[in-house]
Amino acid sequence: MLQTAPAPTGPPRGLSPARPPAVRALGVARGFGPVRAVDGVDLDIPMGSVLGLLGPNGAGKTTLMRMLLGLLAPTEGAVELLGRRLPDRATEVLPHVGALVGEPALHPHRTGRQNLLRYAAAEPLLDTARIARAVDATLHRVGLGHAADRPVRGYSTGMRQRLGLAVPLLTRRRLVVLDEPTNGLDPAGTRHVRRLIAEMNATGATVVVSSHLLSEIEATCSHVAVMQAGRLLVAGRLDTLLDSGPGTLVVTTPDAGRAVRVLRAHGVGAEQSAGSQVRVAPGPEAPDVVAALVRAGVAVEQVTRPAARLEEVFARLTGDTGSPDAGSWAPAGAGR
Repeated sequence: MLQTAPAPTGPPRGLSPARPPAVRALGVARGFGPVRAVDGVDLDIPMGSVLGLLGPNGAGKTTLMRMLLGLLAPTEGAVELLGRRLPDRATEVLPHVGALVGEPALHPHRTGRQNLLRYAAAEPLLDTARIARAVDATLHRVGLGHAADRPVRGYSTGMRQRLGLAVPLLTRRRLVVLDEPTNGLDPAGTRHVRRLIAEMNATGATVVVSSHLLSEIEATCSHVAVMQAGRLLVAGRLDTLLDSGPGTLVVTTPDAGRAVRVLRAHGVGAEQSAGSQVRVAPGPEAPDVVAALVRAGVAVEQVTRPAARLEEVFARLTGDTGSPDAGSWAPAGAGR
């Protein structure tokens, strides 16, 4: 009978950050009545990284982001931003932090420019003489130059999201936190946000972004953290995550239908994909798959193991198929 590879029994190895973290969560927890929305999270976000925060709906991502920004006090644990403990040194550090968390607070009867001017006037690091120029440049940067003088009540959902995204872009930041920044945007708008994140990171900002668009996280982020039910499952470099775990095998055979039946009879998940290809669920080793098929008289032309996609890894980590196989990925807080 075909055997699947056993999960590793030892704890994953951690990766020590080369520099002090931009964000450090130390045993952070937050309860709402009997519900623990965030439950004992230890997380270091490296300086200069772009970290994607992932998890199913209700995983605690937004609650964690609010605590990282000092918008919500943890019931347990502590948060440090840029080496400074919150809330004691919030006034010192928060001017260097930009954020879009939740729906942007906008006055519907004022224009996009007027709304952004109100935010700019409250920026401690933005000189009064530079406000008008900064607002104009930022509106064009987020693609709202043509609608800057229209009332916000006439903006689409995507335009409102762009205007909210303009707020953290008003001045240069050391840390930017974005909760679902592509919400309501069309594909062109989503690509535009990807470029903005890359630009912010290129000028020295650490960026933390949550999104349900795993393809965008994969294209944008250097690091990823995965949450579920208020807990942090894994956190570390994206490339390390994609290289971890058993991955999916692709078998090329002239008898794909029969190959699927044979593998399923051995208790291995398999499905026919493109023509003569069969995708084999993570777990079994390639020699075992080939041996089982050959014994059953199924010709095998080729077996490959393509690089894992984030969607596949995310499903493995948060699904109901058993404990996640994190390979050399670090559990939250490892390597401190």
